[in-house]
Amino acid sequence: MSNTFTVKQLRAELITPEKFKPYGQLITPSFDGKPYDDTDAQLQLSGGIPRFYIMQLSHRGREFTKITRHNLCTQCLGSLEGKDWYIAVAPTNSESQPDISKMAAFHIPGDCFIKLEVGTWHAGPYFDHETTDFYNLELSDTNVIDHFTHNFLTQQQLKFEIVD
Repeated sequence: MSNTFTVKQLRAELITPEKFKPYGQLITPSFDGKPYDDTDAQLQLSGGIPRFYIMQLSHRGREFTKITRHNLCTQCLGSLEGKDWYIAVAPTNSESQPDISKMAAFHIPGDCFIKLEVGTWHAGPYFDHETTDFYNLELSDTNVIDHFTHNFLTQQQLKFEIVD
């Protein structure tokens, strides 16, 4: 592998339902008793045992060289304690790597969560805080049998940085 690489900046947009739609759903608070509708997370977890857990991440920053997708289930992520965070995404495709021209980065406030569509490429969560806890909903074996990663550094000598 070459020791030289290019740093590509991705400008983070504040997330909105419309902007995030090609990659998944933005889920925001709703009143108690609201009937189920298309603004609720449209989950696909029938391929196994759902796993809901809190993952603690430290010192993530905003740089990445790898991106991952899950082809068997949706995934939900959100921070605890109202902390804001970032994610980079690319739409699902049938290739072994994402379409870089369609990559986007989002700034996500700590009062909502996201649902990633099946197959959405994602890098993150990233944040500026020292430590952030995230709730994560996926299948119990997602990280074992449904974790496909593309390494930009080894494949294209690229490193990405999410900027405001």
